[in-house]
Amino acid sequence: MGRLLGSAQGDWTLKSDKDGIRSYSHKSGGSKINAIRVESEFSTTLSRFVSTIMDVTAYDDWVYASKSTRLVKQVSPTELYYYSEVKFPWPATNRDFVSHITVSQELSSKAVTINATNVTGMVPVKKNIVRIEQSIGKWVVAPRSKGTVFVVYELEADPGGELPVFLINGFSSTGIIATFKNLRARLAKNDPGVNSASFIKE
Repeated sequence: MGRLLGSAQGDWTLKSDKDGIRSYSHKSGGSKINAIRVESEFSTTLSRFVSTIMDVTAYDDWVYASKSTRLVKQVSPTELYYYSEVKFPWPATNRDFVSHITVSQELSSKAVTINATNVTGMVPVKKNIVRIEQSIGKWVVAPRSKGTVFVVYELEADPGGELPVFLINGFSSTGIIATFKNLRARLAKNDPGVNSASFIKE
């Protein structure tokens, strides 16, 4: 799949390979917080996968620890901003963020890239919730056999505040694997709430 978030494939350490989901970690720069990479195959189409990621109002149904998500601004079918509050385990304080999502597709390979980067200033900081200031995520979705796509997701994020590194890394690793399982189940059962993105070429 090439390079994602500026890290070479060889930099990643395999952490888990179970139920068709492979997860890796990577020390990003001088940070003690691991970047995360997850790979898996999904029984779905490119357009349905993209539509699911762009339907941010449904994130609370399948994204791990998502407490409250809402659309802030829909710029176009391929670009939006959304706000999300994330539940953190006690005694940690919940986090929130605003993310900017953009979608692009390479016409030759038909691979789709979905970038999600946090932004500041669009939603006021809330009392008793820590605002995440640093977060970069990327999905790369490539067609395989008919009705199947291969997905790579990478995330570099700093939840901010005073949290033990082991708690952050453990929460992130557990959360992304659970999210992948939930997403797979949502797509596999042909959920009527999952539409197709008409701008995606199959």
